[in-house]
Amino acid sequence: MNKFISRVWKQVLTILTLCIVLSCSKDSDDNSSTNSHDEPKTVTDENGNEQEIDVSENKQSVGDSANDLLSPANFDEIVFELFYVDGFEPTENTIANFEEFLEQRLNKPQGISLELKKMDSPGQESYSANDIRAIEDDIRTSYNIDNTIAVFGIFLDGEYSENTENGSVLGIAYRNTSFAIFEETIKSFSGQTFGPSLTVLESTVLNHEFGHLLGMVNAGTPMQQDHQDVEHGRHCTEDTCLMYWTAETGEGLVNMLSGGTIPDFDSQCLADLQANGGK
Repeated sequence: MNKFISRVWKQVLTILTLCIVLSCSKDSDDNSSTNSHDEPKTVTDENGNEQEIDVSENKQSVGDSANDLLSPANFDEIVFELFYVDGFEPTENTIANFEEFLEQRLNKPQGISLELKKMDSPGQESYSANDIRAIEDDIRTSYNIDNTIAVFGIFLDGEYSENTENGSVLGIAYRNTSFAIFEETIKSFSGQTFGPSLTVLESTVLNHEFGHLLGMVNAGTPMQQDHQDVEHGRHCTEDTCLMYWTAETGEGLVNMLSGGTIPDFDSQCLADLQANGGK
C-alpha cells in the first residue's frame, strides 16, 4: 500500500513540477502591453491629494524590480493588490502563509500590506499571458508611488491557454510586479486522491511565482555561487529548494510536499536574496 501511495504521489507531483516550470519560462520575458495603458494615471493618496504616476514602472520584465522588492533603499513599504474571481478565493491559511513568507524575506520597515478584492469572472475558459495583462491594465489601481512599491496578483477561474497534454500551468510571473495563479487548475489537483492539500498547493505556487519576481534564479538577483539549473531556466539545482524543478521523477516535490510542508528557499537562494537587499 505504501508503495502504491508513493507511486501515485510521484505521478501527481511530477505533473505539478512541470506546471511550475512551464509557468516560469517564456512568458516571464514578455512584458508587452498596449501603449494606451502606459499613459500616466492620476491617483488619490491617503491625504486626499491627487498625484500623477508613471505606470510603466510596473510594466517591466520579471526580475527587474528584485532589489526594489527586497530592499528598503528605494521603497520602504510594499502593498499587494490581490484580485480573485468570485468563487476562487485563496484560503485564509494560504494568505497567512504568504504574509509570513514575505515578512521573513522583505526589508520593508514601513510595512507589508495585502488587500484581497473580489471580481466577476472575465468569462473565459482559458487565458493567455496577453489576456491577463489586458485584465490587469483594466482593473489594477495600485502602482509604485513615493516610497511604496505595489504588486498585482490575480487568482483566475480558467486554465492557461498554453497548457499541453504533458502538464497544466498553475501560475505565471509575467511582469516585474505582476503574477497570476490559475486557481481552478490548482483546485482540480488538490482534489485528487493522495494529492496535497489546497493550502499547500496554493502556497507553494504563490511563493514560487513571487520568488521569480524577486529575481530567482539568476534573473535580477545575482547569484553568490553558481546554482542555476540552466537546462530548466530560472530554477535552483537544489532538490529541496522552493525554486527547484524536475520533470523526470518529481522526487524533489515528493520530498517537499508529501509531509504537507511548504518548501522554502535553500541556503544558496537565501544568500542571493540577502546580498540583494533581502532578509
